[in-house]
Amino acid sequence: MARRHRVRDEDHTSGSGDGSPDRPSEEGVGRRRFLGYVLAAPTLTVAARLGVEALAPRQAAAAVPALIPSLPGPAELLDLNELLTLAALPTSGLITIRIDTDGTAHFALPRAEVGQGVTTSSAMIVAEELDLPLDKVKVTLADARPELLFNQLTGGSNTTYSTYTPIRVAAALARARLLHAASLVLGAAVGTLTTKAGAVLSPAGALLGYGELAEKAAALTDAAVEVTLKDPDRFRVIGTAQRRVDALEAVTGRKRFAMDLRIPDALPTMVCRPPTINGTVRSVANLAEVRAMPGITDVVTVSTGVAVRGRTFGQCVDAVRALRVDWGPGTAEGASDATVLEKLRRAELPLVVPALPLLTKAVDARFTFHFASNAALETNCAIADVRPGSAEVWASLKAPVVAQEQIALRLGLPPAAVRVHVTEGGGSFGRKLFSDAAHEAVEISRALGKPVKLMWHRTDDFRQGRTHPMSTSRVRATYSLGEVLTYEQRHTSVATDFGHGIGEVLTAEAARLPVADATFSETMFQLTQISPYHLGVTTQLLAETDKGFNTGSMRNIYSPNVRCAQELVLDELAKRTGQDGYAMRRRLLKDGRARAVLDRVAEAGEWGRSMPAGTGQGIAVHTEYHSAVAVLAEIDCRPATTGRKIPQAYTGPRVTRVVCAVDVGLAVNPRGLEAQMMGGIADAIALTLTSGLHLRDGHFLEGSWDQYFYTRQWNTPPELEIIVMPPSGDKPGGAGELAVAGAMAAVACAYGRATGTMPTVFPVNHAEPLAFTPLPTVPPVPASPTDGRDRTI
Repeated sequence: MARRHRVRDEDHTSGSGDGSPDRPSEEGVGRRRFLGYVLAAPTLTVAARLGVEALAPRQAAAAVPALIPSLPGPAELLDLNELLTLAALPTSGLITIRIDTDGTAHFALPRAEVGQGVTTSSAMIVAEELDLPLDKVKVTLADARPELLFNQLTGGSNTTYSTYTPIRVAAALARARLLHAASLVLGAAVGTLTTKAGAVLSPAGALLGYGELAEKAAALTDAAVEVTLKDPDRFRVIGTAQRRVDALEAVTGRKRFAMDLRIPDALPTMVCRPPTINGTVRSVANLAEVRAMPGITDVVTVSTGVAVRGRTFGQCVDAVRALRVDWGPGTAEGASDATVLEKLRRAELPLVVPALPLLTKAVDARFTFHFASNAALETNCAIADVRPGSAEVWASLKAPVVAQEQIALRLGLPPAAVRVHVTEGGGSFGRKLFSDAAHEAVEISRALGKPVKLMWHRTDDFRQGRTHPMSTSRVRATYSLGEVLTYEQRHTSVATDFGHGIGEVLTAEAARLPVADATFSETMFQLTQISPYHLGVTTQLLAETDKGFNTGSMRNIYSPNVRCAQELVLDELAKRTGQDGYAMRRRLLKDGRARAVLDRVAEAGEWGRSMPAGTGQGIAVHTEYHSAVAVLAEIDCRPATTGRKIPQAYTGPRVTRVVCAVDVGLAVNPRGLEAQMMGGIADAIALTLTSGLHLRDGHFLEGSWDQYFYTRQWNTPPELEIIVMPPSGDKPGGAGELAVAGAMAAVACAYGRATGTMPTVFPVNHAEPLAFTPLPTVPPVPASPTDGRDRTI
């Protein structure tokens, strides 16, 4: 199949956001001057120190006047990204960079790398400020460090936003110390020396490598030093498209995930899990028989099921399938899509603005979003070795301090006795904010007195793992004479588990309390939901119900569903008032950056072009994380397309073209940004059209990726264009989750225009007959396949 894929990085120079280039000024220098620390160490080791003013939120762009302007929402005054950054600020000085005698810079990143590319962007920041080749920067993942407090949480598209300045300050300080050491060796004034490619150069042509200077630049005692950051006009690495630093290891299979580690005596371990969500073990009829199976070393009952430990994972699968367990009820016993939907309807907060027929008209709509799987391609896993007085854990964790502190509490140990190593992860999308695999591995290791290498089966992940909660959005928008007067949105959801808190045990435990959890959820909702449009008097409120499910902060949390509902209502408003959907959005947008990305996709995507019946365009905007994205999508809903037949697959409508324009302020790595947009678009297509979980009798029917129809090759758009906008600021905004909401809304709007009916249930295929035969719940995992070649398409 021919595929046209274009990625465009618009020609640009660094700008101030108003179209004029940055110019040096006393104010500008002041914004680049910081205080750092040189730490006592054998070789040069430095750290940043920042004040609140260093990371203060940028002023909002001036609003374009509208007939009915909207007041700023909470997230427009202080959003989640700023909250997480300010919480991390006090411990930013504990983030260090070390220069070794071979000239290599080492940086232990206190965040998780789960495929989003933060090790690459962090290495680029270090390389830029140090004038060091990128391959001379080694970024590793820091073990859990409780002293970092809120500064070791990976989430909310916050990593680069919060660490950009601290990393730059530390790297600039290292460069300044190297220059000072070189001046002493060469007998030359510091101001006459320059740095390039990991070396200090003198006017006379003398050259000293950083490795030669590392020990001379080191300090015997800690010392505070002022440093000035590089002017963005001199950037040579930041803002350039770079391949990932781990790309070769990834494609050659040498990248090491948790299950690749060889920990002495840590044998493969799996758990026989209940047939319904969070069921319990009453009794096991054949423990002795299973313990005697080939390769099996141990069988033990734990809180989540029955654990088996063996020589190979294949032997563990056989043992799990052989167990005969009497199961007790779970936390969602008897629940189905219909019963959960009824609970959501009862929990909806009321709308308060009535439609007044003689004066105003109204668009009323209710949208349903079904459960979606939060499973990553790397299934849930962890290694644990619990011994008397200590514990050691290896896992991909986005909140490792929470894991360390909770494990210590449950083992009755001080946190210092629990070592938690953060491994690279094969995907997350919020899944690895939860350390349930680590907790389970610790429980099994403690019960057995032996190290374990725990891996969940893929079916475990779909049926007992984390899900994006089922939700509804009730919307009413009143309008008169072509203007929107009020916009009300009542989002009602199965409770989202925020048990990871914001990075440490106090907020994690508070988020689990009976009353505090609702407050935590409402706070997260209000700090993330931004209506980018002037829609008159606007209210967006959250209500949550039913805590019987294992849920989580799946990529973009509430935003995809909330934004999808709002953009569909905007399309309906445009239709009823005789306005063009793009023109109406453009007029109502609050922010100039959002207007710029909208204009760009409308131009590049040829908005309004003539299309065959049964096809259509959709357009949408999303602003979050101090970034803006617009997406134009085209879809084919004609019978020849929706009727495509692929064995054991759901095809349905196909998105044929996507144009995406993104503005993140300053893109550290435009190539990485493009990849994030592509991934978010693929997620959005799946959530809109094909990927949803079916709940029946207390369990989910889907049991594998071949039953949960994530976007496949036959449903990806043949034409995909990503446009990276020119810099609109001097620091990066968030990007990891940015594209999902905008793309989901654009695809939904395209579907509505192609079919002539506004979609209200997502994914749109959810009501279709199942395109697969559900796996049995007992035994909980299927037999290992023997027909893999027959299933290859």
